[in-house]
Amino acid sequence: MIEKIQKAREKVLNSVRHLSDEQLNEKPGKGKWSIAQVLEHLYLMEMNTVDGIMETLSKNEYNPTEEKPIHQMLDRTIKRVAPDDLTPSDKFQTLDELERKLNNSREALIKSIEGVSEEDLENKSFIHRRYGLLSIRQWVLLIGYHEERHLQQIEEIKEKLLKKVN
Repeated sequence: MIEKIQKAREKVLNSVRHLSDEQLNEKPGKGKWSIAQVLEHLYLMEMNTVDGIMETLSKNEYNPTEEKPIHQMLDRTIKRVAPDDLTPSDKFQTLDELERKLNNSREALIKSIEGVSEEDLENKSFIHRRYGLLSIRQWVLLIGYHEERHLQQIEEIKEKLLKKVN
């Protein structure tokens, strides 16, 4: 589970490491996110998930749920609007700052599920605004799908920025 999301994170970071901080912060169009904002959004989503996991694990209750089609997150033809608490700021950010944030959120995620039993990962759940009740395990896997979705977005932004230059 962790290996899968680590691979998605590495793909995202490898996709942006060659860009300057100016390129990271350039928006491809009016009302569109920059790559830096996409990266900040990934950080915010992961930290939000960690908060949900910690709160759920603190309760002594099980609320098992069925598997949800979280792989649908990869379909970028279905547009989604980030809730306010997951909407990135407009401030200029460096790749170093963003990598540090992403490393911190990943470390927090790993610590949040460290030593958690398979039973708890499967049977303790909390609400996702689109998919409803997801188990902690599904939430962790969703982070990987979410990052792969946004990797597609990053590649689209890079293409648009390249066309603006030429």
